[in-house]
Amino acid sequence: MSSKRKRAPAKRSNVKRGKKKEESDFDSDLTDDSENDCNQQDEILIAGHGDILDDAAPPLPEELLKTLIKPAGQMIIFGLTNWELTGRREKANKIGKGQDGTLFSPHRFTDLRVRLVVSGCVSAHTVIVREDGKPMTFGRNQYGQLGINNTTTTDVPVLVEALKDMNIIGAACGRNHTLFLTDTGTVYACGDNRSGQCGVGNAQATILTPTRINYRGAPIVKVGCGADFSVILDIKGGLHTFGLPEYGQLGHNTDGKYFKTSTRLCFHYETSPKRIVLYIEKSKDGHVSPVDVSEIVDFSCGQNHTVAIDSKKRAFSWGFGGFGRLGHAEPKDEYVPRLIKYFDSQSRGLRSVTCGSTFSLAVTDIGGLFLFGQNKRSGEANMYPKPVQDLTGWNIHCMAAGQTSTIIAADDSIIAWGASPTYGELGLGTFQKSSSTPKEVSRLNGIKVLGLTMGLSHTILIAQNNTDEQKQKLESFELFEPKA
Repeated sequence: MSSKRKRAPAKRSNVKRGKKKEESDFDSDLTDDSENDCNQQDEILIAGHGDILDDAAPPLPEELLKTLIKPAGQMIIFGLTNWELTGRREKANKIGKGQDGTLFSPHRFTDLRVRLVVSGCVSAHTVIVREDGKPMTFGRNQYGQLGINNTTTTDVPVLVEALKDMNIIGAACGRNHTLFLTDTGTVYACGDNRSGQCGVGNAQATILTPTRINYRGAPIVKVGCGADFSVILDIKGGLHTFGLPEYGQLGHNTDGKYFKTSTRLCFHYETSPKRIVLYIEKSKDGHVSPVDVSEIVDFSCGQNHTVAIDSKKRAFSWGFGGFGRLGHAEPKDEYVPRLIKYFDSQSRGLRSVTCGSTFSLAVTDIGGLFLFGQNKRSGEANMYPKPVQDLTGWNIHCMAAGQTSTIIAADDSIIAWGASPTYGELGLGTFQKSSSTPKEVSRLNGIKVLGLTMGLSHTILIAQNNTDEQKQKLESFELFEPKA
């Protein structure tokens, strides 16, 4: 923990802080309460925001869309599906007692053919995109994050009416907000916006229907969400961030702190997308030098940190540094993207990255899987990238991470692990609910995975169902039928 996080301002022992800043930020996953009542009133919307110009953009290049739009299949779900219990500390003792909606083994979920499922490592809600490109949402909806013009939690996927005429190719879920990406490279946001994480140009508390973000730059090709911040990637390889800057997770060389009064610490929220312009590397003696980054090609957001890969297959990380999740062998927060030295070599170039709540996973060009950070609630953390030896030699297709759990599709198998407590998101059954080492999910053997996502305590995958054999295999799974 950095000393600044422990030290109170001089003669201000009764300071009311906007957010709790602790070395362990697990607890902030588990509540929707906010102590921050610092309102920013000086933001305005840019001309044309939210008007008819929203529909004027042409589609993204066809070749690019072919890589972004995946084939459709059948949804399979497992984990905790009682969204009012998910992640709530005060209700944790109710989980596992009675009808709490926990699915310890894989279940079929609806008969919809879907091409995309998205949740997040601190999310209790999910976005699905049907084969026809129409978005549907379900789960917790306390701040309108489902985009259905109300705050009623729903267990059954509901069409997002405001986007029904658009072709959705991407989405991202934060703790209580959601981003949608259309085939024109346009981004819409809804949900909790108290920290400006919806990027609409102001800090209006809640946005109940998807609203176009306050951005008029190059078309966007990927979106991502942390707990209370958002990241978007444009077609030219530029990263833009907005939302809460508390740990430097926006990458703009500041944590945004200021004193509104002598006893109230607040933050300058970034309410519109702002481009990250500086990437750095640090030597062992602490010398800082800029790194020339022409194009970012991929990124992933954890609860309060981000890891990105550039066109030279180098990795950069920034935000909250606790537990070594940034891979720099120190727990220091980073306010601008910093080169991860471990991967800065020809044999360790990265092809993909996935972030959990307090840890990061990276796959190298030659197929090696590395983990840094802490993927359990206590014990030793990996302060720098270490190989996951149990997965050496496996051909990893896709992976997803939650609060402490990880699930991977490799070769023809599904592999999952996560230290206790878990809530069925590993799909290992009722006899073994958790595993500290990677373990094959035998119930899913023979399933070809087309897509994969993990929320705070649930997992959804898309299984191919083109052949009679595949359909027969899927029919053997029990059907999950939530109450409407």
